[in-house]
Amino acid sequence: MPSFHHDGLDLAFIDEGEGDPVLLIHGFASSMLVNWIGPGWVKTLRDAGYRVVALDNRGHGQSQKSYDPEDYRPARMAADAAALLDHLGIDQAHLMGYSMGARICAFTALAYPHKVATLVFGGLGIGMVEGVGDWDPIARALSAEDPASITDARGKMFRAFADQTRSDRKALAACIATSRDLVSEADAARITQPTLVAVGTTDDIAGSPDLLAGLMPDAEAFAIEGRDHMLSVGDRTFKKRVLAFLAAHPLHG
Repeated sequence: MPSFHHDGLDLAFIDEGEGDPVLLIHGFASSMLVNWIGPGWVKTLRDAGYRVVALDNRGHGQSQKSYDPEDYRPARMAADAAALLDHLGIDQAHLMGYSMGARICAFTALAYPHKVATLVFGGLGIGMVEGVGDWDPIARALSAEDPASITDARGKMFRAFADQTRSDRKALAACIATSRDLVSEADAARITQPTLVAVGTTDDIAGSPDLLAGLMPDAEAFAIEGRDHMLSVGDRTFKKRVLAFLAAHPLHG
């Protein structure tokens, strides 16, 4: 898998297909394989005529790991995304992120607005602004020696996910400490690109997509019916809606 060097870290990426570029940014404890390749997003977008670029965020997948929490601020990971576009000679792209990846997309749009044509925020609604609850139990679950000792339900879920994906739990524990910096209401209002906010109707993490979309000048919400935080990712209705959204906002149209 190719990689590029940025901010002292080697970061793995893929670059497939031809057409308007779409940069995919995965969620916490995930990877481009788990978030985008496995659920069929890369194939779906490539088959629809897009150039699909994705990276493993620092500390995740095949990218280099850091154990310094300060390395996982969303602004730092947004700079990785912008640097990948520069590395590939891409002036502007559609950005799509899931959960933590949606937050990184928002920070990218705020810091590098000229690089971002449109945005898809998956799995994160008003939680981007108001916060997504108490994640300390997840940090403890990731650090626990014995997974059987974990009692918190959300902690159990993320620990099982991290173990299933063979993640570096020490890196994830560092990431979770700092990667949840919030976007203020004022900053949300500064994201002027066309944006789709898509959240599962049984997702208890993301917060309302309608409330987030309401803060932004050109955003719309989409409810992924009957899906929770984990199962929304590969939903067919979500894919269909994203393809329609991208088709309605061509890069040079």
